Amino acid sequence: MLKDFRDFIARGNVMDMAVGIIVGAAFTAIVQSMVADIMNPIIALFTGGIDFSGWFYALDGNEYPSIELATEAGAPVFAIGRFVMAIINFVIIAFVVFMMVKLVNRVKEAAIREEKAAPADAKPAATPRDIELLTEIRDLLQK
Repeated sequence: MLKDFRDFIARGNVMDMAVGIIVGAAFTAIVQSMVADIMNPIIALFTGGIDFSGWFYALDGNEYPSIELATEAGAPVFAIGRFVMAIINFVIIAFVVFMMVKLVNRVKEAAIREEKAAPADAKPAATPRDIELLTEIRDLLQK
């Protein structure tokens, strides 16, 4: 059973998936930074300074200056801004993945075009040994 498990882990697909998950985790940090540090200020500029990440409603009826203070006070919080930011993150990640898939497909199509362009039925040039054999066969047939 241990050998089967080792064989399963050693397969290329499992290793590729592991690498993908690790790269994906690192990519998530980049996207979160891009949203928090670049997208939010731009969105705030167009919406009059609204910062979505701080948009929340305290369900206990009290007013809190920040979502952090509300959660520290133990108030149940309806964090609309975090949800909006999750949607923005998803759209950005989906767009980047879409662009990467398009790039990979373009590279694959170029490789397929190159294969089709190469003559498939081209026979290799005859080697000297091949020529000698053909000459011998011709001479034998002429006798």
